[in-house]
Amino acid sequence: MDTHRAERVSEAIREELGEIISYELSDPRIGDAVVTEVLVSPDKKHAQVRLHFPSASQPQQETLQALNGAKHFLRRKLAERLNLFRVPDLHFEADISTGSFDRMEHLLKRIRRGRPRD
Repeated sequence: MDTHRAERVSEAIREELGEIISYELSDPRIGDAVVTEVLVSPDKKHAQVRLHFPSASQPQQETLQALNGAKHFLRRKLAERLNLFRVPDLHFEADISTGSFDRMEHLLKRIRRGRPRD
C-alpha cells in the first residue's frame, strides 16, 4: 500500500474513533480516553490504536477492557463513516510516550542548566 494512503487512512480512523469514543460510547469505564495515534498495517487488516489517559481517576486497564468489548461496535461505526474496502481489526494500547514526555522535558531542562540529577 502507498505510504501516503496509509497515513491518510490512519488519520481518518484516528479522527473518527476519537469522535465515536468521546460522544457515542456510553460506557462509564472509558472516561476521558483520547486517541493519540493510529498505526495501520500495510495490508490494512490491523490497526494499533494508542490512547492517552489525561486523568488518573479511571484505571487504564479497565478502560482498555471496555474498549476491547466495544471493538465490534467501533468497527461497524467506522464502516458506516469511512469508505474503506476493509475496516481493520482494532488493537487498543496505552500511549506511554505522552506519560514520559513531562519527565523527559524536566530532564532536558536540567541538562541545559547544567545541574546534576537529584
